Amino acid sequence: MKTLVKDAQELFREATSSTGERAEELRARGLQLLDTAVVKAHEVQTAALETGKEIAVKTDDYVHENPWRAVTIAAGVGVLFGFLISRK
Repeated sequence: MKTLVKDAQELFREATSSTGERAEELRARGLQLLDTAVVKAHEVQTAALETGKEIAVKTDDYVHENPWRAVTIAAGVGVLFGFLISRK
């Protein structure tokens, strides 16, 4: 993703110093790279949302099946964070 955006930036920089047909070719390639980057970013976002939803459902199921264990884990994490915060 970063490489695509970086390549597009370089193409646009080169296109600004070029004229005529070469500049149009570079701008077109740069736009194509940016379009590809946008599509990939959308795919990554969609995958992250789906993964997040799956984790939320699994966590919800676990809490419903093991309520006391979930309370114990949450209390332990709270105590740990409280301990870490109080040390500073």
